[in-house]
Amino acid sequence: MRYLIGIDLGTSGTKTVLFSEDGIAICSATEEYPLYQPHNGWAEQDPNDWWNACIGTVRKVLADSGVNPKDISGIGFSGQMHGLVMLDEGGNVVRNSIIWCDGRTADECAEIMKKVGEKKLVEITANHALTSFTAGNILWVRNHEKENYKRCKHILLPKDYIRYKLTGELGLEASDASGMNLLDINTRTWSKEVLDILEIDAELLPKVGESSDIAGTITPEASALTGLAEGTPVVYGAGDNAAAAIGTGVVESGKAFITIGTSGVLFAHSDSVAVDINGRVNTFCAAVPNSWAVFGCTLAAGMSLQWLRNNFFQAEMDTAKGLGKDVYTIMTEQAERIPIGANRLIFLPYLMGERSPILDPNSRGVFFGLSAIHTKYDMLRSVMEGVIYAQRQCLDIHREMGIEFKEIYATGGGGTSPLWRQMIADIFELPVVTIQNREGPALGAAILAGVGTGLYPSVPEACNKIIKVNDPQMPIAKNTKEYTPYYELFCKLYPGMKEGFQTLAKL
Repeated sequence: MRYLIGIDLGTSGTKTVLFSEDGIAICSATEEYPLYQPHNGWAEQDPNDWWNACIGTVRKVLADSGVNPKDISGIGFSGQMHGLVMLDEGGNVVRNSIIWCDGRTADECAEIMKKVGEKKLVEITANHALTSFTAGNILWVRNHEKENYKRCKHILLPKDYIRYKLTGELGLEASDASGMNLLDINTRTWSKEVLDILEIDAELLPKVGESSDIAGTITPEASALTGLAEGTPVVYGAGDNAAAAIGTGVVESGKAFITIGTSGVLFAHSDSVAVDINGRVNTFCAAVPNSWAVFGCTLAAGMSLQWLRNNFFQAEMDTAKGLGKDVYTIMTEQAERIPIGANRLIFLPYLMGERSPILDPNSRGVFFGLSAIHTKYDMLRSVMEGVIYAQRQCLDIHREMGIEFKEIYATGGGGTSPLWRQMIADIFELPVVTIQNREGPALGAAILAGVGTGLYPSVPEACNKIIKVNDPQMPIAKNTKEYTPYYELFCKLYPGMKEGFQTLAKL
């Protein structure tokens, strides 16, 4: 029996999963790490925390499974996107990584749009300059931390830093690199034109591979730290959403998935480049060669629920610990008792600003309609509904672009919640399908490793063999009718508050 490892480097923690060659999860381990917010709207993490979590989780799955490391055919990655990792000449981290939900670079994004030009930037990179994208972060360090910028000799993304630590090889891959505002989306290579205009030295950026290409092998040093066999092949892997697409079988046109993790993403596969000229949703390279993805991202999806849990549900956290239950199970049981519309309370999930579809780093979370009648359970229901309303706005844009699908796959932590899945089905008016294997991004990473090492002939063929689905959760027409006026009001709220958000940001 041969095995594969998928390492999913997330925002809240790193999860490592050991799979058999037929895609069955044998063993997994997760280690969490902190998020640093030195100022309102900023978000950073220490890449050394990621590396330590990788070491710890790999060692644990090897120990708990008893699998001989020499029987592991390959290792793949899924990773949080956009985070800026700067290394010096010796490969040491220069500063904490500015990660995907950081909103500090509004001025730098305006600078990019002005210098490159909106039309040209979209033609080349398929996207507007957004505060979460890496190019703005690079310019911010250059503008505000000149010494750190001078020290920087290599730029990587989060998962690519971990792969570098395992293999000693520098490299990026197309699915993640296309979220930097620096990649030519058509050729899947760095855009010399954009780099020259922005005066970013091309030598800072390593070569770009495809997700299932072998990027290197485990070094003796990494072997000693992790327990992995020296020489084990490591593929490039993919950005978290591109990997999740592989792990849910969304590898051909007409298929899409929704994930509610820290962020929320609606992701549709495309065999051709499709771009929203207004930048309300993003177009990136997919992890399947010669294919692309169109998706919208809600920055604080599961993060909104986590924020509510941490600040209002301590009693439930204590109860869950005592009973050995997941606190979110207890919370959603309470949310089910609240009627649709949360007793006329609507939540805008803009805790970290917002990306799709409003593109406003200055927006902030709002409870609209809060009154003395409401309890924390109404707030809970409204948070869950507000996250799905935000995702429904992205669905509307997909449909406007002519991207259609008849069902949607659900993954991520939110995908495990029957209540959240029913909300998706009712608000989207689509059947919601789940995968029997719930490992999503980690499974996608392992499949990519299997393709790269020859266990599977191609990504689609591997998915056809491995991915098995459960019966769909169908929309309930009565619920859809009840949600509709709340969704319509949700769509009207941000335009009425936009000016106020800008004023608030200046206070």
